[in-house]
Amino acid sequence: MHSREKEILAKCAEMCKHTLMETLDISFCEVGEDYLVAKMPVTPRVHQPDGVLHGGAMVALAESVGSAASFLFLNSKEFYIRGIEIAANHVKSVREGYVFAKAVVLHQGRTTQLWDIKIRDEADQLISVVKLTTLALPKSK
Repeated sequence: MHSREKEILAKCAEMCKHTLMETLDISFCEVGEDYLVAKMPVTPRVHQPDGVLHGGAMVALAESVGSAASFLFLNSKEFYIRGIEIAANHVKSVREGYVFAKAVVLHQGRTTQLWDIKIRDEADQLISVVKLTTLALPKSK
């Protein structure tokens, strides 16, 4: 891993302190020119009552990685990033291990960004497909 990638992942880790991402043990593990990957352990903390990963936890993972990617790929000194729409299709359940969410930009406009987020398990099986739309709001000067 290059020093620039390490720097970006360290920045992501710092942003997550004292947030939902820390509560769910979400961590960022890979970054590229147009994507960001985060992982989350599948434990009883994120299970629904019948022992599989809760769909809401998957959506939280997806929104976390998509919003962080928007933040990284825009000028974060000038904008706040907000998720404005999210849609998830859960296609397989998982009981343990890790899930990995990869956010890839589909459209990066000046004010809105569209992200394709695939959540996969450790065997690279597709668990969920998520589309996230984010909004860049200018910070007051």
